[in-house]
Amino acid sequence: AMVSLPTPAGQLGWLAAPFDLPGTDGRRHTLESVRGAKGTVVMFICNHCPYVQAVEDRIIALGREYGPRGVQLVGICSNDPTDYPDDRPERLHARWREKRYGFPYLVDESQAVARTFNAVCTPDLYVFDGDRNLAYHGRLDDDWQHPEKVRRRELAAALDAVLEGRTPSAPQTHSIGCSIKWKRAS
Repeated sequence: AMVSLPTPAGQLGWLAAPFDLPGTDGRRHTLESVRGAKGTVVMFICNHCPYVQAVEDRIIALGREYGPRGVQLVGICSNDPTDYPDDRPERLHARWREKRYGFPYLVDESQAVARTFNAVCTPDLYVFDGDRNLAYHGRLDDDWQHPEKVRRRELAAALDAVLEGRTPSAPQTHSIGCSIKWKRAS
């Protein structure tokens, strides 16, 4: 008899794992409450990382561009803020409000969600289709440092494919960024 094994976390086709986390807005959010009708972008981000700061405005713009098309973005900060005070919840809230993110920004204090998703860096970006299957796990675009030099908006192209019922084209180039700041073993 055939045995169906679950796809490993972070592999294409993987069914998004449920989560239930507090947001900077003072409310709790679950995968079900944040998922978009046609697609969901789960982003492991933080405040202090220069890689995230460099693409932050592009991410906010992407949310405004694709929101009306049924795509919902959600940011998750899984960093241990011990050595990175900018990643403390109150600082996340201040940044979320000041930059008007337009999407929920959640705090993964236990780091369990990052581990479940096999997230390794900030930003680590996952595009799920309307059925919550992972369709894209890669970088935002082809030039994180210079927005004016971007030629390929790879994450946007993946969203376009998902919205048209196509599989995003390969290859998917992994995001570069700062490593997630894991808690030290106590």
